[in-house]
Amino acid sequence: MKSPIGTTASTGHSCPESGVWRVVDTPTTTAPIAKGNTMPPYAGKAVTWRLEAYA
Repeated sequence: MKSPIGTTASTGHSCPESGVWRVVDTPTTTAPIAKGNTMPPYAGKAVTWRLEAYA
């Protein structure tokens, strides 16, 4: 079962769903992240990512 759009995951945790993820802060960015990969930092800091679209 897929994680719903809007699911969040923090830097350092395992990605729960493959898709396009957006940083929930400013500055923001999007990144394609595959399920099981470690959620990356952004701009040198730990951030929260939100799932925007499925891969």
